[in-house]
Amino acid sequence: MTEYRIEHDTMGEVKVPREALYRAQTQRAVENFPISGKRLTAAHIHALAQIKRAAAIANHELGVVDEARQDAIVEAADAVIAGLHDDQFPIDVFQTGSGTSSNMNVNEVISTLASREDLPIHPNDHVNASQSSNDVFPSSIHIAVLAALREHLLPKLEGLAQSLEKKAEEWKDVVTSGRTHLMDATPITLGQEFSGFAQQVRYGIARVKATQGRLAELPLGGTAVGTGINTPAGFSERVIELIAEHMGLPFVEAANHFEAQAAQDSLVETSGALRVLAVSLVKIANDLRWMGSGPRAGIGEIHLPDLQPGSSIMPGKVNPVIPEATVQVAAQVIGNDAAIAFAGSQGNFNLLVMLPVMAQNLLESIEILGNVAQALATKTVDGLVADEGRCLVLAESSPSIVTPLNRFIGYENAAKIAKHAVKENVTIKQATLDLGFVERGEIDEETLNRVLDVRTMVGKN
Repeated sequence: MTEYRIEHDTMGEVKVPREALYRAQTQRAVENFPISGKRLTAAHIHALAQIKRAAAIANHELGVVDEARQDAIVEAADAVIAGLHDDQFPIDVFQTGSGTSSNMNVNEVISTLASREDLPIHPNDHVNASQSSNDVFPSSIHIAVLAALREHLLPKLEGLAQSLEKKAEEWKDVVTSGRTHLMDATPITLGQEFSGFAQQVRYGIARVKATQGRLAELPLGGTAVGTGINTPAGFSERVIELIAEHMGLPFVEAANHFEAQAAQDSLVETSGALRVLAVSLVKIANDLRWMGSGPRAGIGEIHLPDLQPGSSIMPGKVNPVIPEATVQVAAQVIGNDAAIAFAGSQGNFNLLVMLPVMAQNLLESIEILGNVAQALATKTVDGLVADEGRCLVLAESSPSIVTPLNRFIGYENAAKIAKHAVKENVTIKQATLDLGFVERGEIDEETLNRVLDVRTMVGKN
């Protein structure tokens, strides 16, 4: 049976679990928002603690808190950053739109950890000194997102790009049938197709990197509405400098505090870059599924690694599970982006009040995109095997290899050959002979053999 203690805030007394490090405002939020069971991510909580750590140092340097309180707050914040108290942040994601409840949750936990009988540390007066939830919480999102992009997503995307590039080089001479509209087209190499996949990921990396400058801008020091009320001179510059030094990330003061608190366009922009990446991954994953379809009745150009049994009723069946997971992740990211875009439109006057859901969705998108990019690279792409014989058969059987004959016998005659080849189930060369083009001298057999060599149709790209 849970035992309780009595805490109080400006609204009165509250029963709080006896062993909890948090206090009254956190408990009120727990009771007010029993909505989803989803909490802020640990990375987001740690970002909030980074702010509290830096603020304590800046506040001491600027004469707001004494050295003893600075040291105690820093030690407590370091413990939170290290993940030692992740279970002390129980508030639901769907809470007050400014994130005030979670900001106070962090203030209260650090206050409890830092306080001693001879050194009381107040969650508002000391831990939250020179701050407001309205500048702290959006700053914490920027901190958590930029760190996650650099430390998690971008390295995983680099790995995927490299895996695809290796296959592009390995298969640069493997000719197969091109396909447009899901119909046979002129030849292409597997290497060319995989170079296209790799370039999509490279562009995705570039798009994500392009968001970093604006993500690095922090509105700390703007406090309630961006004016900086209750902050000492120099606080904004110093607290951001301290965070940047401690985390090794290029954070800077927001170019305009009013924009940085009233809107979150940089988060919408970042989510948009992730949406494009998700779209790219759907195309890549679906093409891999099609190319590996079979083993008897599909395309069968490549073989995907066998990872697990694919059916509870059909023995021996194996499915393309990682590409399927990739498409599902993309669906989630695209949905997250829709929520982030709507939330980003809700900046009324001087504060955007949809911050927790924006943070949750954006950090989730980064996490699952990074994880699935790594899985796609290591569990699928790296283990792909090309069936070169099958590829060549498909290339040579495509009726579209008639295309080079346009220059010799004209488009309409070439179309007759293609239709005859399909109808009679013969090669383009045989159809050309059947219809008498060589016999009539419209093209000689040596030229016919040369122009129908599929290896000459793939260009130099």
